[in-house]
Amino acid sequence: MKLSVVDCDVALAISIYDWLKIDKKGITGKFYIFVPSSRKLIMRATIFDPIRKKRVALTPEEDVRQQLILMLSKRKRYPLALMTCEYSILLNGNRYRGDLVVHDRKGKPLLLAECKAPSVRIGKEVFDQILTYNASLGVKHILLTNGPETYFASWSDAEGKYEYKTEIPEYNEIS
Repeated sequence: MKLSVVDCDVALAISIYDWLKIDKKGITGKFYIFVPSSRKLIMRATIFDPIRKKRVALTPEEDVRQQLILMLSKRKRYPLALMTCEYSILLNGNRYRGDLVVHDRKGKPLLLAECKAPSVRIGKEVFDQILTYNASLGVKHILLTNGPETYFASWSDAEGKYEYKTEIPEYNEIS
């Protein structure tokens, strides 16, 4: 088995105490960990998700989702307890995942949100994606965002279509 050397920063080195050199000045020196070359030690940035109550990988899409969650909960008073990330959707035998679903107080899905990375343009494909997911859920409100661009729409029974709003309403206005 071929071994390769991977540099580690202090945070990782602290968690791997077998390789530490501690003296009166604290942790010193350069730390190495020998791992099989078939494995790569990748350190990723993470962010705490208040809905899943754990740290998750901080991708551009996840960053947009966490900003949306923060805005909905703090400014628009959407209860965190009524939100679900990566909501499982079954449609025609295929499983999909809605980025964020907000439920009403009885637990029924009320709003479906689709988050994209800021570099992803919100075009027809993204609208088709959320409408496909909604064919299974049947929510009254949809939200699409990539951070800089955000679209919010509510289903109008009278018009038989979604009507786009200029602002995201507060939770008590949609529930």
